[in-house]
Amino acid sequence: MSHYIDPERAQFEAFKALDRDQPIEMLNLVKFRDQAAYPADHALAEAGLSAAEAYANYGRETGPIIARLGASIIWRGNWQTTLIGPADETWDEMFIARYPTAHAFLEMVTDPDYRKAVVHRQAAVATSRLIRTSPAQGGATFG
Repeated sequence: MSHYIDPERAQFEAFKALDRDQPIEMLNLVKFRDQAAYPADHALAEAGLSAAEAYANYGRETGPIIARLGASIIWRGNWQTTLIGPADETWDEMFIARYPTAHAFLEMVTDPDYRKAVVHRQAAVATSRLIRTSPAQGGATFG
């Protein structure tokens, strides 16, 4: 499984080039490491935290930030099995976060408190997918 933890420069530039004034929904698929891997100089480097514990730290520290920006988690699920797709892609966290605008997301990732908190995510995540979508109307059919 490939390791995708932070966006690459080209991906982030493509994100920023899209309309920033509309609501966005970010599909998050997260696979944890076996153990949290903090930088050696971090206070939790020797704490022996599981990746799930480190990710919980990330959630606690970023919760007030996303609330202040008007964002929320609108869907959360638990992975069961993959019917179509790579069999080695299993996910420990799956959720959709809604942001009132892409500006709000960009404000979040540049917030000084968020930048401190993201170390917990980096310590926890083995690989992830973060997919920007625009909200669309649901319905009774696939198409």
